[in-house]
Formats: sequence, structure tokens, C-alpha cells
Amino acid sequence: MPEVIFAGPEGRLEGRYHHSETPRAPIAIILHPHPQHGGTMNNKVVYNLYYIFVRKGFSVLRFNFRGVGRSQGDFDNGMGELSDAASALDWLQSVNPNAASCWAAGFSFGAWISMQLLMRRPEIEGFVSVAPPANMYDFTFLAPCPSSGLIIQGTEDDVVPEPVVEKLANKLKLQKNIVIDYHLVKGANHFYKDHMDTLVGDVSTYLDMRMSMSASRRKAAG
Repeated sequence: MPEVIFAGPEGRLEGRYHHSETPRAPIAIILHPHPQHGGTMNNKVVYNLYYIFVRKGFSVLRFNFRGVGRSQGDFDNGMGELSDAASALDWLQSVNPNAASCWAAGFSFGAWISMQLLMRRPEIEGFVSVAPPANMYDFTFLAPCPSSGLIIQGTEDDVVPEPVVEKLANKLKLQKNIVIDYHLVKGANHFYKDHMDTLVGDVSTYLDMRMSMSASRRKAAG
């Protein structure tokens, strides 16, 4: 898990990167929670998401947004952080020019940024969104949502109430040509304390399903 430093819009950005040994391995970028509320790339949910993708054979990058850890710059209320995410994906793609597919995952504030990144980067074919803060930020930009993905929410989340996330998921499910899976983790709070194993299992199962579908399509295409 080497440390990496790459260029961002406001200076260097600090990350952790795993490079898969598999030729043309898929790539994934993982985005962390709100920088002004203690969010970093070492958050437990982010850390676990990172290693789920590692175990599935992806080349994976997680990084600190501007102003966090050794990343340069100052918090920019989402606009700058979206630019940081785009720069991080540029770097990840430069290291993996022949990647078979591209995914984005995020937790809380990072889920909001990752969903915006979906709208700007059509190569992202799948996403994992954990506790997207639909009570705090506007998600109407997902019109339409360009990719199928997984939304996970804890039933006892007192930061992002479950009903607002269910409403978002149901709205996205109405759109054509994509499939949104919505998983509830019973009893889980915002940080999945004592429920991390369930979160990991749900994401792992979902990725297995999506990767199996992709392999079947490639085989059918010859």
C-alpha cells in the first residue's frame, strides 16, 4: 500500500494506492467524509471500502482532499473537492491506461462528491455510495443517473436519516437503463460501529454480482 503524491488543482494531493497484478485490472477511487468534521482517507468506512476493492482485484486509490493531511489547499465546500477527485481519477487512469472498467465509491460527503464525479466522467460504470447525505446536499444533478450502483444506509443513522436516502434511492430506481440496489444495514449508525462486517459483506456480494455480469457480457461479445 504505497503512499503516493500527485498533482491536484491547488498543489499536491496525498494518497494511498494499491496496484493490481492482474493485466487490465479494473480501477476504483474511494472518497472520504467531510474534511471539516474529521474526514480523512483513513476513516474506517473508507479504509474498508478500499480493501474490498483490493481483494476483488482492482487497482485502488484513496486520497485526502485539499487541506487534509499532507494534501495542499483549503476546504472549498465541495467544488474544489470535486476538482480534487477528478485529478485523482486522472492520475489513476494515467497509471492504468488499459483498465477494463472504472468505479467510484464514497462515504457521506465523499458519496456526494463521487456521485457528482459520475456525471462528469462517463467512463465510471459502477458506484458504491455509503450514507449519501441527501438531507444536507442537493442530489438533483442525478438527472439522469448515468451508472448502476449500490446505495447502503444504516437504519440508526442520526447524521443522515434513513428516509431521505430511501427517497433518493427510489427516485433513482425510476430511471431507465440503470439498476440501483438499495441495502439497509439494520441497527447501524452513521459510522457503522459494530456493523462494519455487514457493510463489507454487502459491498463484496454486490461487486461479485456486477463483476460476474461484466464477465458474462464480455464472453457473449466474443
